[in-house]
Amino acid sequence: MRKFHAVIMAAAVAMSSPAGADIEVARDLMEAGDFVAAREALWPAARSGNADAEELIGVMYALGLGVAKDERRAFEWYLRSAMKGHPGAQSGVGWYYEVGLGMPAPDLVRAYMWYVLSTIGGDPDAAISQEEIARKMTPGQIDAALELVEDYKAWMYPFR
Repeated sequence: MRKFHAVIMAAAVAMSSPAGADIEVARDLMEAGDFVAAREALWPAARSGNADAEELIGVMYALGLGVAKDERRAFEWYLRSAMKGHPGAQSGVGWYYEVGLGMPAPDLVRAYMWYVLSTIGGDPDAAISQEEIARKMTPGQIDAALELVEDYKAWMYPFR
């Protein structure tokens, strides 16, 4: 129960912070279609390492919303957020590895690893992606991915 209260308190503090408020403003701006203003609102929080802001900047580069579409920059922003445990960004990184977008070639092992981590983090769509990509993989590739999952999971999700 203490862990639950600590998570709730951390979320409340994050949302009451200026960065949390900027992210909510940015989300509202994105819904209104004002992507340039949304990026300006997100930029300070993203540059300060806020995973939610980093993921949203990644979305903007991935889709060309308020910025020039740039798969490599999108991937980098997603990766920053994913390394902090953001499930949506982790799923995004998995997809980039799966299709090889912005990189020399697809990497199914790393894609599967990121989908598993995203699933652990609570992204229900990642579980579907994980099942679909497993059909394209050998048992050895899946074993290699699961070995990587254990390495990342130990520090990314220590209580899961």
